[in-house]
This record gives sequence, C-alpha cells and structure tokens, in this order.
Amino acid sequence: MQIVSGEEKFRLKAPAAVVIGKFDGLHLGHKKLLDRILEEKEKGLLATVFTFDPSPTAFFSRQEEKGLTTKEEKRRHFRQMGVDVLVEFPLNQRTAAMPPERFLTDILQDSLRAAFVAAGDDLSFGDRGRGDCKMLLDFQERCGYCARIMEKVYDQGEPISSTRIRRAVQEGRMEEAQRMLGAPYAIMGKVNHGRQLGRRLGFPTVNLAPPKDKLLPPFGVYLSEVECREKIFAGITNIGVRPTVEKEAQPLPGVETYLYNFSGDMYDSFLTVRLLSFCRPEQKFDDMQALREQLKRDIRAGQAYFDGKIL
Repeated sequence: MQIVSGEEKFRLKAPAAVVIGKFDGLHLGHKKLLDRILEEKEKGLLATVFTFDPSPTAFFSRQEEKGLTTKEEKRRHFRQMGVDVLVEFPLNQRTAAMPPERFLTDILQDSLRAAFVAAGDDLSFGDRGRGDCKMLLDFQERCGYCARIMEKVYDQGEPISSTRIRRAVQEGRMEEAQRMLGAPYAIMGKVNHGRQLGRRLGFPTVNLAPPKDKLLPPFGVYLSEVECREKIFAGITNIGVRPTVEKEAQPLPGVETYLYNFSGDMYDSFLTVRLLSFCRPEQKFDDMQALREQLKRDIRAGQAYFDGKIL
C-alpha cells in the first residue's frame, strides 16, 4: 500500500476509486464504503482512502484526541483490506480554508485522479464544511468522476457512528462496541518486558504500553483474545495502573494479559488484544496475597467462559 502523508501537492499514478473520511473505529458503516471502492479496484481503479491529518475534530478543537483507532492501526487495517493508496492530507489553516469547489477540482480531480467516489450521506468538505453530497453529485460531469452516496448502516434502530462506539467503549460495553465495529475492540502494539510482577505472583502476563492517543475503556479486567504470530489465544486482560503494586504518583496505564494454554515468551512481538467483555473494575488490594487470590478467581471465571469456545 502506498502512503501519501504530509504532502499537499501530489498526483496518483492512475485513476482512482476514492472514499473520504476520518474512519475512526473502522466500523460497519466505514466497511460498507471501503467494500464499494474495493469493488471498483477489480475494474482497474486504485482503491484510495483520503483522510485528514490531524483530524478535523482535533484541529479545530486544539485538543489532543484519543481515537478508537490510531494512525498506525488504520494503516494496518487498510493494508490488510487491500487498499492501494492511503492519503493522509495535512490539515492546516490554509487547507482548512480551501473552498469546497476547489477541493473537488484540485484535490479530487487533479491530485487523486478520481474516476469513482463513494461517500456517506453526512459528507462535508472544504471551508467551514460547506461542501456536501449534493455538491459532490453536481460536480460529477465537470470533474469526470462517478459518485455514489451510500446509506448508513443501522444497529438497533440507530445509525452506527464512531460517537456511539466511543460511548460504548468508554462505558465498558464491549459487546455493544463489537456489534457496531463488526469485530472486538482491539489494542495493538509490541510486547514489552514490563516489571514481571505477574510472573512473581505465579501468573505470567504479556504486557503492552498502549499508545497515548488510543481510547481505553474503563480500568479493569476483561475477557479477551490475543493474536500473535498468526495464532490466537484466549486470555484475561487487565487495563489500568496496578494500584496495589505501583509506587509512582501518576503511573501510565498498561495492558497486561494472562494467556490460557501458552508457554514461552512473546517479547518484542506484535500483539493484538481484542476485548470481549468487561469483568470487574480495577481495584487496590490490601496486600499481594489478596491480589493473588483475586487473580485466581479471575482466571477461573475466564476459563469457565472459554470452555467450549474455539478461538
């Protein structure tokens, strides 16, 4: 997959099927749009995703934004799906003020060489978001592309959106988030060595330091599945700051997972931790023995859940 990042001036090497959006979470609505441009790829067009970097929300609010999917996670997902080109277009004072008509002629027509455009019915682009689906359709003949406006995907009578999924994740409703995402909510990264506290307690874990811009669910214990080296393991994951053992005043949150039926090490391996269900909130115990006994109960509860399930 070709990545065009940070460049305002570029031109794709061939005509493209383009989809425009933020794609936070890559939920079922996003996948419907992406599937449409992948259909056009079979006709010889470059399957192309156009996003802004930073996102409009982060740019205009001037605040750090924690996403359902980080930039690296999006890149990995797009590559796996078969996207040919990912454009991470720089959003700054100049590009944010671009008239929407110029966005269609200069970016969509000239730079992206769009022959086909798929868009959701809430599309907005250009200065103050004045560009919309009607303008996209009106410019088809002038700019030489065919546009298709895709209807939203619904879940329980409401449109699926990143906002709904964000709320579900923030409240620990992982099954609901999974339903709208089409897959469990995941945290990705390389295994680090950690402090080996789990090993000393008799329950060795694999540890991730989540990216700072990754939205985390409430601190606590989760049933999970873990993918590493093309294998999938059942697991039980703690997300939080380890209040029983952590001595730092403001510790960074970690993701620690006990794996069932695994021996060996995964240090420096790339890991995907998929959160299936919230079990209990993180808590501080009086001593290490109390923590150890709770870990035993957590692991037994997880085993009961996974018995009979094939991962």
